[in-house]
Amino acid sequence: MTDPTLADVERALDRATDLEAEAAISVLWTARQDVRALSTESDIDEDRRQELETRLEQRLREVSERDAYDGGLGSAMNPTEDDAP
Repeated sequence: MTDPTLADVERALDRATDLEAEAAISVLWTARQDVRALSTESDIDEDRRQELETRLEQRLREVSERDAYDGGLGSAMNPTEDDAP
């Protein structure tokens, strides 16, 4: 198995966009581990690596929040008249 590259991480980030929440989270967690492992590489563009790590963190939050909202938590957070106690 080859070591991951920033391009691999970026492809994983893009691929996660088209996946269901559970699969997207799995892909994003792996990509986040890969991008963090790349922080020790001397030939890596650190600015690009940090940008990708930030994008991964944001995407993980988005997917997690979307999953929570879709799971019914959204109606508890924003009740309609019918949902209100």
